[in-house]
Amino acid sequence: MNDFPPSEIGRRLREIRAWRGLSLEVAAGLAGISFGYLGRLERGEQALTNRRTLESLAQALRVAPSEFTGRPWETPDGPGTEAYAGVVAVEEALDVCQLGDDPGTRVREWSQVRAALAQLEQCRGAGDYQAIGGQAPELLMELHAMYVRKPDQRQQILIGMIGCYFAMMVMAKRLGVRGLPLLAAKAAQTCAEELDSPQWRGAAMWMRGNVTGSLSRPQQYSRAVALADELTAGTDDPQVLQAYGMLHLSASLAAAVQSDRSTAETHLDEAAAAADRMEKDVGEFARMWFGRVNVGIWRSSIGLELGDGPKAVEAVHGLHIAAIPDAARLAGFYSEAGRVLLAEPQTRDNGLGLLLKAETLAPQRVRSDLFVREAVADQLRTARRDAGGRNLRGLAWRLGVAPEAGSSPN
Repeated sequence: MNDFPPSEIGRRLREIRAWRGLSLEVAAGLAGISFGYLGRLERGEQALTNRRTLESLAQALRVAPSEFTGRPWETPDGPGTEAYAGVVAVEEALDVCQLGDDPGTRVREWSQVRAALAQLEQCRGAGDYQAIGGQAPELLMELHAMYVRKPDQRQQILIGMIGCYFAMMVMAKRLGVRGLPLLAAKAAQTCAEELDSPQWRGAAMWMRGNVTGSLSRPQQYSRAVALADELTAGTDDPQVLQAYGMLHLSASLAAAVQSDRSTAETHLDEAAAAADRMEKDVGEFARMWFGRVNVGIWRSSIGLELGDGPKAVEAVHGLHIAAIPDAARLAGFYSEAGRVLLAEPQTRDNGLGLLLKAETLAPQRVRSDLFVREAVADQLRTARRDAGGRNLRGLAWRLGVAPEAGSSPN
C-alpha cells in the first residue's frame, strides 16, 4: 500500500515524540497505552478512534490536542483552505473587542443587526466556517459599538454577542486554531455575567466546555457540575432547565473521556430526567436543542466514546433525530456513528452511508473532522484500493486522504 499517504496523526505523533526526545515505550507509558499500539498509530496501521486516547497522548507529550488534529488549510485544495481566510479577521475582532470599549465601527438599526445575527446562526447551524469568518468579525465589532452607544438595548446586544462568540469558537475549533476558541469562550462568559442571567451563564459554560473541554476534562467536569448545582433551584424556568440539562451532558462527556462510565451514566440520567420535564422533545433556548432527542444522541455518542461500538448507536432508535433543526449538530452525530460503524465489517456499508449523509448536511464540518479522516483513510489502507467502491474513494478524495494527491475519485 505504498501509494497511500502516511497517517496524518501518525506523522504528527512521531514528530512531536521525537521533538520531546521520548522513546515509544516511555511515551506510551505516560499516555497509559501499550507501546505496540502507539507504534501502530505512528505507522498509520491503526486509526485513532476516541477523544480519550487523543487527549492522553497530548498530555503525555505536553502539547495541546489540537497539535494532532491537523490543520485542514495546510492541504492544497483541502477542506479548510478557503475557510481559514477568515481566521485573521476573527483574531483581530477578538483583540479589538472589549466590553465597554467602542471600536468606532458604524452601526445599523437593530432590525438589520437582528437579521444579520439570524443569518450568522444559520451559517453556524450549517457548519459553514467560511461564511462565519466573513460575517462574524464585523458583526461582533458592530455589537460592541452598539453596547456603548445604545445602552437601552444592552440585553439583546449581549445575547447577540454571545451568539457571535459561539460561532467563532466553533469555527476556530473545527479549523484546529489554537487559542482563539478559549478567548472567544471567555468573552462569551463575560457577556453572560453582564446579563446577570442564570440560563445564559449556564449556556455560556456549556459552550465553553463543548469547545475547549479537551484542554482539561477534569476542569470541564467540575465547572459544569458546580454551575448545574447553582441552577437547580431555578429549573422551574424552562430556559434554566435546558441550560441545567446541557451542563449535565457536558459533565457526562467529561467523565466518559476519563473512562468513568458510572459517573457518565449518572449525569446522562440526570439530563434525561430534566428532559422528561419539558413539554417539547427539542428545546430552542440558545440553540442548544436540549430535550429528549438530544439526550438520546448524547447517550449514543458517550457510549461510542466509552468503546461500546455499534451497540451504542441503538440509543437513538425510535427518536426523531431530524427534529433538531441544526445540520451541523446532526452531521456531528452521523459522522461519529458512521466512523464507528465503518470499522466493523458487518456494519461497514451503513457506516459509509451515515458519513455520506453527514457530508451532505455539513460538508465543511465533516471534511475538517480528524476522526472521520482517520476512519476513512484506515479503510483504504487496510483494504484493496477499490474496496468500498466509488463512494468510499470519492469521500476519501474530498477529505484530502485520497491514495494519490490530486487524483480523481473515479
